[in-house]
Amino acid sequence: MFFPQFRARRIRGNEVFRRMVRETSLSVNDLVYPMFSAFGSGIKKEVSSMPGIYQQSIEFIVAEAKEVHALGIPAVLLFGIPETKDAVGSDAYSDTGIIQETIRAIKREVPGLAVITDVCLCEYTDHGHCGLIIDGDVDNDSTLDLLAKEALSHVKAGADMVAPSDMMDGRVAAIREELDDNGYDAVPIMSYAVKYASGYYGPFREAAESTPQFGDRRSYQMDPANRLEALREAAADIEEGADIIMVKPGLPYLDILRDLRNEHNLPLAVYNVSGEYSMIKAAAANGWIDEQRVVLETMLAFKRAGADIIITYHAKDVARWLA
Repeated sequence: MFFPQFRARRIRGNEVFRRMVRETSLSVNDLVYPMFSAFGSGIKKEVSSMPGIYQQSIEFIVAEAKEVHALGIPAVLLFGIPETKDAVGSDAYSDTGIIQETIRAIKREVPGLAVITDVCLCEYTDHGHCGLIIDGDVDNDSTLDLLAKEALSHVKAGADMVAPSDMMDGRVAAIREELDDNGYDAVPIMSYAVKYASGYYGPFREAAESTPQFGDRRSYQMDPANRLEALREAAADIEEGADIIMVKPGLPYLDILRDLRNEHNLPLAVYNVSGEYSMIKAAAANGWIDEQRVVLETMLAFKRAGADIIITYHAKDVARWLA
């Protein structure tokens, strides 16, 4: 009987050897935890489609931020739900806006936790789109000034990093110039460089209360069919001054994540989005999957594809499991 010279099971059969030759590792340092800060007090409202995730007023946000920091998670990503919305998203760049006040509270109470802020207008506009509406569509260039103003207001409040998610052309350059001109040249930008117009964002719309009131976002977010466009988008943002580039969503676009890792040497982030989270939670609640095993396998898939940073609603659970 013929036996192969190479027998993979010689290594696989021993747990110590499996650990020694493991090619991909996952650490709590890879994680960023998204949070939704709501105007008011005494608010802790679970998002119905995202078990374990809440819209919270600042006092509860701070309490959870302390928990996140205690778990060793290095950073949070903040989204805001303002008291009122208008056509120009004025709360997004108000010095007393919901995010600005949340940043101050976290930095005061949990100074060791890095605060990253989502820079976009969709959560603050009454129409739910990511910029100013002119002739029925989002006007790119007039939106840039507001995005830069928003980013500056976040940094003045104490944000450690800003993350523009709007997908306007030229927004990284506009934000970089605004920060540099105001003495914040050391603050990094994590660009949602490759953000697809995806159906996986559904639960997030509930969490951030940002569903468009008309149309959709396909005129500024990427077509899911396109691959080469992702390389162009990332290259453009890098040229404009992005310090970290991101792919969103995660699981349906692992090929894009790998393309960008092969093409660029900047730190690379991936957003494990709401729909991906909700599907795992629903399947686990029905007993169809082992939640811990599937989540950790998912995180390893992101790392194996090339991600340095994973933005995920699973972050607290992952931190506990790794510990």
